[in-house]
Amino acid sequence: MKELVEFLALELVDQPDRVHVATRRSGPNLFIDLTAAPGDVGRLIGRQGRTAEAIRTVARVAGARKGLRVTVDIR
Repeated sequence: MKELVEFLALELVDQPDRVHVATRRSGPNLFIDLTAAPGDVGRLIGRQGRTAEAIRTVARVAGARKGLRVTVDIR
């Protein structure tokens, strides 16, 4: 999951060296924290949050295939 979210984020931002993805797991729940440069956070969120929702949906579906509930937090 981490690699998937990181790949998506790196393709969207202008400063890929400032993208950081951290994960923590609690039972069947997987929490992914995605941080980027302040100027790139808007690119990750997108207009009306559409890009962020797309990232979350892709991660959620990929996690469901492995029996995980995935939550992506963008900062």
